[in-house]
Amino acid sequence: MTLENNRIQLRAVEPEDLEYLFHWENDPELWQLSNTLSPFSRYTLKKYIESAAADIFEAKQLRLMIERKLDGIAIGTIDLFDYEPFHQRAGIGILIAEKSQRKKGFASEALDLIINYGFETLGLKQLYCNITENNADSLKLFISKGFIITGQKQSWIKSGDEWLTEYFLQLLNA
Repeated sequence: MTLENNRIQLRAVEPEDLEYLFHWENDPELWQLSNTLSPFSRYTLKKYIESAAADIFEAKQLRLMIERKLDGIAIGTIDLFDYEPFHQRAGIGILIAEKSQRKKGFASEALDLIINYGFETLGLKQLYCNITENNADSLKLFISKGFIITGQKQSWIKSGDEWLTEYFLQLLNA
């Protein structure tokens, strides 16, 4: 199975991706999306990349780079996390890091590819995600792919001086 279409490919994290990850993981504007509270060092990210080759069954996570096929530029990441083979489920998260690359369909295409991979290759029964109420674009994207809001956590995420509700969405493999 190939994780690509005519515009993007989802590929394993490579050592050459260190600077992308360093920039993205240390961008305070993106921290709220990942519940990050402090910067990451290059050393820490280098160690992460070295361990990223671990099998999803061992690591319980799979991070893939979203790369444009036109020019080979990485524009974001997509993750399966908290992989639970017995219960056949995994969480999913996506980041299109550069604002200039958003709203061009890349996130939608990457999500299609990883949903197919999760259901067809890993045999998952469900995928889920957590999205804060102020992230309207992500809510719209996941709902457009069939995810359903099945719960909400009131005042769950602190953002500055306010508390945000976080929605729990699920997509079941019929």
